[in-house]
Amino acid sequence: MIEEAVDRLHAGDVVTLTGYIYTGRDAVLPRIVAAAENGTLQTLGIDLRGAVIFHTAVSPAGVGPTSSNKVEIESTIEPLSKAGVKLHLGKGAISRDTVEALRKYNAVYAVIPPVTALLGSQTVEQEVIAFPELGMEAMNRLKVVKYQAIIGAAKGISIYDRL
Repeated sequence: MIEEAVDRLHAGDVVTLTGYIYTGRDAVLPRIVAAAENGTLQTLGIDLRGAVIFHTAVSPAGVGPTSSNKVEIESTIEPLSKAGVKLHLGKGAISRDTVEALRKYNAVYAVIPPVTALLGSQTVEQEVIAFPELGMEAMNRLKVVKYQAIIGAAKGISIYDRL
């Protein structure tokens, strides 16, 4: 995603994603943050500038969002946004501090319904790209077609603030 596209997004908007996205959850995201901080992402073939990270594992059952407010996941949103990630895709409410961190780095958080079978049919390519020893929690690069999600936080506003 580019800066201009993120600038046009608001909490509650529906987006459709087509193209390559990264995956990660509890086990791999802290490792990706460490690689970003120590400058070794490039050696893994990962470029986070303008990237989308989907909070999920990839298993034979398919892909589906995991809770983004788990400490191991939510604590990575700010440093990954700083490293260039523009859209974090998952499920559930995130903290006010994380919403503000997204605003600071002009990134957004989108929620996607847990529809594993549907997302599996819209995932047309899958490749383990880092930390294969983590099994289904390894980082993957997916090619997706018409993933839909709702912007859950943008510009310092969260849809969960309305609850």
